[in-house]
Amino acid sequence: MMLSWKQLFLLSFIGSLRGDVTLQGPVFIREPSNSIFPVDSEEKKITLNCEAKGNPSPHYRWQLNGSDINLSMEYRYKLNGGNLVVINPNRNRDTGTYQCFASNSLGTVVSKEAKLQFAYLENFKTQMRSTVSVREGQGVVLLCGPPPHSGELSYAWIFNEYPSFVQEDSRRFVSQETGHLYIAKVEPSDVGNYTCVVTSTVTNNRVLGSPTPLVLRTDGVMGEYEPKIEVQFPESLPAAKGSTVKLECFALGNPVPQINWRRSDGLPFSGKIKMKKSNGMLEIPNFQQEDAGLYECIAENSRGKNVARGRLTYYAKPHWVQMIKDVEAAVEDNLYWECRASGKPKPSYRWLKNGDGLVVEERIQLENGALSIADLNVNDSGMYQCIAENKHGLVYSSAELKVVASAPDFSKNPMKKLIQVQIGSLVIFDCKPKASPKAHCSWKKGDEILQSSERITILKDGGLQIANVTKLDVGTYTCLAENLFGKASSSTNLLVTEPTRITLAPSNMDVSVGESVILPCQVQHDPLLDIVFTWYFNGAITDFKKDGSHFEKVGGSSSGDLMIRNIQLKHSGKYVCMVHTEVDTVSSAAELIVRGSPGPPESVKVDEITDTTAQLSWKEGTDNHSPVTSYVVQARTPFSVGWQIVTTVPDIIDGKTFTATVVDLNPWVEYEFRVVANNKIGGGEPSLPSEKVRTEEAVPEVPPSEVSGGGGSRSELVITWDPVPEELQNGEGFGYVVAFRPLGITTWIQTVVTSPDTPRYVFRNESILSFSPYEVKVGVYNNKGEGPFSPVTTVFSAEEEPTVAPSHVLANSLSSSIIEVSWDAIPWKMSSGRLLGYEIRYWNNGGKEDSSSRIKVMGNETSARLQGLQSNLVYYTAVRAYNSAGMGPFSATVNATTKKMHMSQASF
Repeated sequence: MMLSWKQLFLLSFIGSLRGDVTLQGPVFIREPSNSIFPVDSEEKKITLNCEAKGNPSPHYRWQLNGSDINLSMEYRYKLNGGNLVVINPNRNRDTGTYQCFASNSLGTVVSKEAKLQFAYLENFKTQMRSTVSVREGQGVVLLCGPPPHSGELSYAWIFNEYPSFVQEDSRRFVSQETGHLYIAKVEPSDVGNYTCVVTSTVTNNRVLGSPTPLVLRTDGVMGEYEPKIEVQFPESLPAAKGSTVKLECFALGNPVPQINWRRSDGLPFSGKIKMKKSNGMLEIPNFQQEDAGLYECIAENSRGKNVARGRLTYYAKPHWVQMIKDVEAAVEDNLYWECRASGKPKPSYRWLKNGDGLVVEERIQLENGALSIADLNVNDSGMYQCIAENKHGLVYSSAELKVVASAPDFSKNPMKKLIQVQIGSLVIFDCKPKASPKAHCSWKKGDEILQSSERITILKDGGLQIANVTKLDVGTYTCLAENLFGKASSSTNLLVTEPTRITLAPSNMDVSVGESVILPCQVQHDPLLDIVFTWYFNGAITDFKKDGSHFEKVGGSSSGDLMIRNIQLKHSGKYVCMVHTEVDTVSSAAELIVRGSPGPPESVKVDEITDTTAQLSWKEGTDNHSPVTSYVVQARTPFSVGWQIVTTVPDIIDGKTFTATVVDLNPWVEYEFRVVANNKIGGGEPSLPSEKVRTEEAVPEVPPSEVSGGGGSRSELVITWDPVPEELQNGEGFGYVVAFRPLGITTWIQTVVTSPDTPRYVFRNESILSFSPYEVKVGVYNNKGEGPFSPVTTVFSAEEEPTVAPSHVLANSLSSSIIEVSWDAIPWKMSSGRLLGYEIRYWNNGGKEDSSSRIKVMGNETSARLQGLQSNLVYYTAVRAYNSAGMGPFSATVNATTKKMHMSQASF
């Protein structure tokens, strides 16, 4: 349909108004949903929600079962915003399907349908129920027959009187579909009155039917018979996607039948499927298409079996795959709108415009959910809704179509004030005014109208393209835009500059850790342009503040040289110098290789262990750009001071060898090993330690050192040694073999000392002569066997203490503080040992003998001086000899009086 000039100018005016104010058609925020209202509820009203946003604000109306609700005439309805409030709801008048319509000046949208139902449960009729008479062993069905109701119910049965409810098991079953009670095989204990209890799951109201008496017949017991399925699911049952499906199956029979389930196609049940009520119910939560199929219930006892079958079919309400979105189009444009939904069965589509069905005509076509409108005009504006539906439900998608008409306008998309390009480049000037319909664009430079030529092209979208730009192209360029409703123009200035060139670029370098280098980056550029240097390291921009300890930018205004101080391994990589101007960007890259000592070898492990060797293997670590020349193996034990280099085979491990045998280890010692790699730069970090391993046991090889002895008490031979360190014991069960014999005797006396830390052994025997020479040696042993003995050494038995006292003891006062004591040496034979010396005891006249003072003299001394005594005082003294075995008897006590102190000494 062609519009008149007056209509077009009016539309142009309306379009300009819309540019100032954001108008929006109604869009639902909340829509009504299905509701179930309890008839006996204390609430006296129902609220169905409806709220939409839009500008202008929407107004609302409602329909019930396709007919408008006259809110001005119906006092029982009122609007609260967009919500419909139903006052004193009545199930006969208000049950049905409701829809909300939201409208403003831009159009109307319709909400999804919402069903209002009323839940109620009436009482059972009061008539008595007939007695049910059965034989013992027979099956029986007690009917419930629920009263009139609306809403979902649940069922239970009372046995005799409340609260004794029938407990369901393999013999008794209450169907939640029919409400009936099924007893597979009646027993005498089942005799009594049964009452059906019906509960509304919506209102929780509960009603009880009349009791049904169950009695046993007296004409005999029912014999065994094959199962008879009384409760079974339909032959075909549609199930919704995501729903919980419950299939019931129960059989009468004698013996009581066993219920089992299976799929007819032989597929196993998924893990989510549950069996309940002694297999009387199969529950499938979150039903999906793969759960559809033929299901079988098998009831079986010793007399036979019976099978019930039913097919579960899958259906899904429509679900949006592609919804429609708001569209703004110019008059005379064409529109193609598509909505797509999934569902089973496959959904069909219909469209609404402003709440009414869309009428197909020559310009307007519908095909498989797609709407196409040719040659748009302003009358096509409005709110559109695509509805996808199948027999299980429907979904709505809403959007607004704005058909606009306006003169060209650059206010929201002006041209750039300045465009800078370099000589020889290609420049494109955009010209994109807002205009409906699309504007025709022409160009001029200054006052010169431009036409397409070899270098100049006026593009289809209205833009201008100039190829191989020169300095002569500098100037002001203006785009002239025009359509039916008016004209507009916008200008930009073109500046043409010399290209930027890197005159000194960084080059690839090979350096060692710790060195400092400069990567040059110097340029030649147009003086009209400002330049900015940026360095990238392995793709990331260099942060000179964060990495200032290593990176520094040096050079003048046309230089962006990068200095790297104290280079580390982490600085290996690609460096890019990027030079930016307002017009162009140039860059140059260089690879920097940093060589350092090797990284730690990896995965060090002990492949084989013996008593003195360990077979090691490892994997090479990083060589840090300098090949590994050799490896060194280190070991650590609980007894070593830190890590120690160990002997290996081969002795020198080259950089291509990743195994070695460590030798000269001590048996039965726990070792850790690590490996260090070396290259021309130096030794690297050691590897992580291997797992701790213990060498195997072996016979001990090292005897104790420093074997000697002597001393002790009478009749004792004391033998001492330095214990063998734990790392040389070579195994568990370590101890000492002590061997000794009198000098000149050929037979050794041996004894075992089991404690590895013991440093001595004492042999006691009354036959041992004092100070007799013995040959002594100490050997070692462990669980693997006996080791060597120490060299034989001579040790003397204990000496005999002196038995006589010194004679001719004399005490002579030499001064007021000194007394000299002398005596004759006691007779002594070398066979008795070595005389070590004499002990002198002394005390004064006022003191006690028990608290006397003592001094000793060594060897063969026969006199001693007592010093520091008090003057003019009687001192008593006695002397005795001693040796390593002990002290001899004291001599007779003698005394002497210290001299008086002279006056000169006293005054002093």
